[in-house]
Amino acid sequence: MILTRTATGIFALLLIMLSGAAVAQLPDFTELAAQNAPSVVNISTKKSNKLGKQFKEMPEIPKDNPLGELFEHFFGGPFNFDQIPDELFNTESLGSGFVISNDGYILTNHHVVSEADEIIVRFSDRREYEAQLIGSDKATDVALIKIDATGLPAVRMGKGHELKVGEWVLAIGSPFGFEHSVTAGIVSAKGRSLPTENYVPFIQTDVAINPGNSGGPLFNLDGEVVGINSQIYSRTGGFMGLSFAIPIEVAMNVANQLRETGKVSRGWLGVLIQDVTRELAESFGMDQPRGALVARVIPESPAEKAGIRVGDIIVEFNGRRVIRSSALPPMVGASPVDKLSDIVVLRNGERVTMRVNIGELPDEELAAASGESQQPEIVQDTNLLGLTVRELNPAERETSGLEQGGVMVTEVGQGPASAAGIRTGEIIVMVRNHRLEGVEDFRDQVSKLKKGKPVALLVQDGEGSRWLTLTLPEQE
Repeated sequence: MILTRTATGIFALLLIMLSGAAVAQLPDFTELAAQNAPSVVNISTKKSNKLGKQFKEMPEIPKDNPLGELFEHFFGGPFNFDQIPDELFNTESLGSGFVISNDGYILTNHHVVSEADEIIVRFSDRREYEAQLIGSDKATDVALIKIDATGLPAVRMGKGHELKVGEWVLAIGSPFGFEHSVTAGIVSAKGRSLPTENYVPFIQTDVAINPGNSGGPLFNLDGEVVGINSQIYSRTGGFMGLSFAIPIEVAMNVANQLRETGKVSRGWLGVLIQDVTRELAESFGMDQPRGALVARVIPESPAEKAGIRVGDIIVEFNGRRVIRSSALPPMVGASPVDKLSDIVVLRNGERVTMRVNIGELPDEELAAASGESQQPEIVQDTNLLGLTVRELNPAERETSGLEQGGVMVTEVGQGPASAAGIRTGEIIVMVRNHRLEGVEDFRDQVSKLKKGKPVALLVQDGEGSRWLTLTLPEQE
């Protein structure tokens, strides 16, 4: 192909215009960073070591003591633990935070200021203040601190729930102590659940976050804070492309409670839940896995009073769909205490709507009582599943909280039960939506199972309750 000089020039001009259009689509973070950097602070803390304090309080070792002779040999005289410098017993940490009000309130992470004896806040213009801890919440990893200052530049709050996957975001913090570092990326996912966090639907991003960024703000392109950078997923201790931020709505709800009452109260439903797997969905007659399957209802809880049963699948909470079980705790936890909420469950394939008066999450769960009994055991063998089961004795009923029904697994042989993960010592409480009355009832239910079709079993042990699925083989 032969191009004239004029055609070549036009072609080159088109390439320049196209490349310029592509560049124009990339965001410019310079103004956003310049406007918000003054609101972001570096936080350093000091914490004394309790073991060090005990060492320094130890009396001087006499010379006639074997240790005294050892110190005499190495130190040229009696050794006094009080001579050890305090710095050897103190630990320091670095983190980030941001100003949320011009009168000195600052948000950061709980793990940044936890158990700190001294909290120092440093601004970008080198001003330093000693901060007071207003309150801290371990469950959400949010802390509120206060410095004695006015006229501070506060950030503007955005709406984390309005973020879209693929949207650009920017973080400002102090990774590895490098103050006011700016990194950018996109939203990778929303509503992430982490194993150690039940009440935070995390925002996942690929923004470069490292130790020291914790507690710093995550901004959208409008310069609004949409989250608090909290955690990273890493095998090396450094950034690997997975960063997690607490949605700002969750953080501000906690901060407002800490500011007003000094503590955080959360909504409580009183159920133990689990995900609905493909096999469980088929067993319960669902077209696809969704919702939170109720494995246990706490006695005298809001759920029990509202009529929620074991085997119900919670699919909606206050008009919001529950796709996975991990989505339910943040919804309930953020609900006002002593207020009515609407819950939709699937029960025997039918949608049931009920209203529940949300309670307050207890500080800690009470352990069940335990005991022993010498009553004889009633043992029955169910070869079809490869299980040996018996009735529960009174002590086991008291420990498990089951006043009646259920069967205790005493032996697991080769068969569908072993493949499903049923273990010796567990209690089988339900088969599908049928609550077992005892061994004979269990045998009757097993005899009705269809080969090749999954069936859901509710089992309970000392760690809680869970649903399992097992399938009878097509051929024996």
